[in-house]
Amino acid sequence: MIKYQEHLLSNGLTLITHVDKSAPLVVVNILYKVGSRNEQPGRTGFAHLFEHLMFGGSKNVPDYDKHLQKAGAENNAFTNTDITNYYIILSAENIETALWVESDRMQFLNLDKKNLATQKKVVVEEFKQRYLNVPYGDVWLKLLPLAYHVHPYQWPTIGKEISHIEKASLKNVREFHEKHYAPNNAVLTISGNIDPTNTYELAKKWFGNIPANQNGHDQITSEPRQTSSRFLEIDANVPLNSIYKVYHMPGRINKKYITADLLSDLLGRGKSSRLYQSLVKDKKVFNDINSYITGSADPGLLIISGKVNPDIDIVDAEKRIVDEIDLLKNNLKETEVEKVINQAVSSTYFSETELLNRSINLSVANSLGNTNLVNEEIELVGKVKKTDILNMANEILVNSNCSTLHYKSKK
Repeated sequence: MIKYQEHLLSNGLTLITHVDKSAPLVVVNILYKVGSRNEQPGRTGFAHLFEHLMFGGSKNVPDYDKHLQKAGAENNAFTNTDITNYYIILSAENIETALWVESDRMQFLNLDKKNLATQKKVVVEEFKQRYLNVPYGDVWLKLLPLAYHVHPYQWPTIGKEISHIEKASLKNVREFHEKHYAPNNAVLTISGNIDPTNTYELAKKWFGNIPANQNGHDQITSEPRQTSSRFLEIDANVPLNSIYKVYHMPGRINKKYITADLLSDLLGRGKSSRLYQSLVKDKKVFNDINSYITGSADPGLLIISGKVNPDIDIVDAEKRIVDEIDLLKNNLKETEVEKVINQAVSSTYFSETELLNRSINLSVANSLGNTNLVNEEIELVGKVKKTDILNMANEILVNSNCSTLHYKSKK
């Protein structure tokens, strides 16, 4: 059970405090409710670009890292489809340094030509290195638009194409910052060796006078139900043929989300999973195979991906995956369900030994509309039954709900 207090400042900023006196440390985590889902089809990659721009200095803190280094702080950030998250870990006595730099860049971010040009160059280079110049790097550039036709999950967080970043203007990024980087679109979680009452006063001191914006929430187009299978085949200079099969599944706020997550674990989490034991270890169809989920707020994807051994036909390899899914639907043991539930529970408890993870999880849960999800989800895991998993498998692991990519080697 993660204990916390929650407050709403007059400008709309949500403050969450979580006390942990085990070490003289504090985590200052600020989550902005903006990810790639909040972008326009012709201007993608902006949320991720801003993750970089936010480190370019602000009006009163021209060198962001300099002040944090003096305070002995560690900091970083990440962006995904739904959020952009920034965190600082530092000694409790230096907490106001973190609140100062975060509040200043929320309100007075340095958005000039030099900062924009520098960060655009960094992001374009990242796009090339991670998505274009490595084997299988462009998988999500191909697979997501196959699975999603209208929802903005149809492009990866890095963006749909490099030109969207290259053409980003000062006007574009200033409008994006004004719309999304505001107190009423943020969750500030402060955890560690703190006094909640004093921390609330500090939050008001540094963030309370920042004005809320009046832009309202983005209207995200829902993805229609997929009613027929989709298929794409591409050839590239990669070592092995690969198969990607993706199935639409419930989003994080759906009670069935946990069941779909456990289903993916049963299929392909680790070397003891069904797919690995059968298709890698026993039948040697695949060199490697796994199953995982995107974990998105809106309905996401359950993914099965595997690299096919050189002497195996890719069509036959895909058939073997489908056979294993059918076998699960018809022969699932209670012991398997118990094992995967125990794995999920222990993984959650282990991850929450880290103060940073608790801080991020509190922020994410709040962004989903219910901070107590950090406690409720683990309870829901323990309540999942064999029949729930079978029902989920029969609901989502069907051909009409599947998009398949054959990523074939030219070698």
